[in-house]
Amino acid sequence: MRTERIKTDVLIIGGGTAGCFAAYVIGQKSNRKVLIAEKANIKRSGCLAAGVNALNAYITEGRVPQDYVDYAKKDAHGIVREDLLLSMSERLNHVTKVMEDLGLVILKDENGKYVARGNRNIKINGENMKPILAKAAAEQENVTVLNHVNITDYKTKNGKITGAVGFGVNEDIFYDIDAEAVLCATGGAGLYRPNNPGFSRHKMWYPPFNTGAGYAMGLLSGAEMTTFEMRFIALRCKDTIAPTGTIAQGVGARQVNAHDDIYETKYGLTTSQRVYGTVMENREGNGPCYLRTEGISKEQEQDLYKAYLNMAPSQTLKWMEAGKGPSEENVEIEGTEPYIVGGHTASGYWVDNNRATTIEGLYAAGDVAGGCPQKYVTGALAEGEIAAEAILEYLGNKDAETRGKGATEKQRDASGQAEEKTVTKITKDIEIAEDQKLSEIAEAKKAEYESHLNSPCSLMNAEQLEEAMQKIMDQYAGGIGTDYRYSETSLAKADEKIAALLPVVDTLAATDTYELMQIYELRERLIVCRAVIAHLAARKETRWHSFGENTDYPDQSEDWMKYVNSRMENGEIKILYRDLVTKENADKQETANTAEKGAGER
Repeated sequence: MRTERIKTDVLIIGGGTAGCFAAYVIGQKSNRKVLIAEKANIKRSGCLAAGVNALNAYITEGRVPQDYVDYAKKDAHGIVREDLLLSMSERLNHVTKVMEDLGLVILKDENGKYVARGNRNIKINGENMKPILAKAAAEQENVTVLNHVNITDYKTKNGKITGAVGFGVNEDIFYDIDAEAVLCATGGAGLYRPNNPGFSRHKMWYPPFNTGAGYAMGLLSGAEMTTFEMRFIALRCKDTIAPTGTIAQGVGARQVNAHDDIYETKYGLTTSQRVYGTVMENREGNGPCYLRTEGISKEQEQDLYKAYLNMAPSQTLKWMEAGKGPSEENVEIEGTEPYIVGGHTASGYWVDNNRATTIEGLYAAGDVAGGCPQKYVTGALAEGEIAAEAILEYLGNKDAETRGKGATEKQRDASGQAEEKTVTKITKDIEIAEDQKLSEIAEAKKAEYESHLNSPCSLMNAEQLEEAMQKIMDQYAGGIGTDYRYSETSLAKADEKIAALLPVVDTLAATDTYELMQIYELRERLIVCRAVIAHLAARKETRWHSFGENTDYPDQSEDWMKYVNSRMENGEIKILYRDLVTKENADKQETANTAEKGAGER
């Protein structure tokens, strides 16, 4: 592989919602050199790729940020970081205005006010939201974008981030990137067997290209992670896996069973309880379950057709092909497979209020930042901005420290003179490092990549191993096949089987760098699988029905009002427990960079 060494001030891994907005903010507020490394193309990458028809996190008229904190805390049954939720919520409306100024179309009523959809949502025409955001980031003079580059590992030294390594998805290029600070803004992870088999297996709730890369890199580098046991399961339209909230909120449709009995109030109205009720009604023989839409007006029906064409066209096509719209027939619903995603639950890096991880110089925002659920699009934007501002402050402090050391050296200089460094104008050109000598980690990773590319053949391929992984997670770690149930015994079996797959990854052959990317995506998923299994086993209760049904501990317990955190040490997941951070004690809490202090270990 040809080697390219690059130096930058800030490396942003992942050009999705949080990553692009962070780059835009840094570009607006400084001339620090920023490099976005994205394994696809930032114009249509990330969860926002296809667009959205509403912003689900917004402080509507008459409400305040604390209201949003209280809602998210209730929905997560208390296992949240209130400090992170508040700092995010305080920026939701601000980042929305920024996006509107950049060209996002937000629906308004006759008085010029945003059209609300529920207590926390506003309607938008968001099919082009990602291209708008990508354009805003790429047009910053000091921002460079590397599309089709797959980052696989961080570079660290003495507990500090120094950069990352990766390879070109379409070219035989090895990238060794040095950076003063790194923002991880990658996606969550899909690990379980999905609803639809065969050629339809990627018709799922969460994008299949999100493989937990950021989580895996963090684990491999010893970063502290949190709350992987809070999996997310979406309630979706059957087969198409289209959103149900558009129907439930748009036309006020209630959840009913096959006997037309409303069951949603019987089990509770939080996100996990809505899924749990659907699972239980089916298990008790009262299914299939539906959203009751029969009898809605033709105008409402047309609104649903348009809404789904904007974000999930397959649902509108299904209605058209069947010759029956939602006004004539209820919409059947089901739960998806579990996902690990910090944008909806609290899974991800353990961070402080600046979104700094436990590795100095490494920050996290969006789906990979833990503790702050119900982010959605605007929350990811807010965290991107928080991290960007914190990075600029961090770099400023590093510069001040360097200047201080320089002044000391100047005083020691017998001539009393110090060489003045010329500040060069930052351009969009990538700075290729003059020193072509690779670090030890870079040399090792390059050799590892080339071993896959030079391997003549392998008995299995990445897709076959992925199916094996999905089957193991489904059967033993609480997938759809077991109605999301698991036990200590089944989790032990899952960990044993997943651990046995990891060495096989080292033997896989790749005919090109695209297949090499698939191998590393598989590796990422398997590493995250082990962390998820360890977290599920560590929380000895059932706190979120359907998100996790622990058959050994089927009830919720106040003894478990705490965070389950973890770090990887010597290839094994080490569990740590932390007390809850609330608004009362947030100011007294330790920062993420002193992670060991006060952490109880199992």
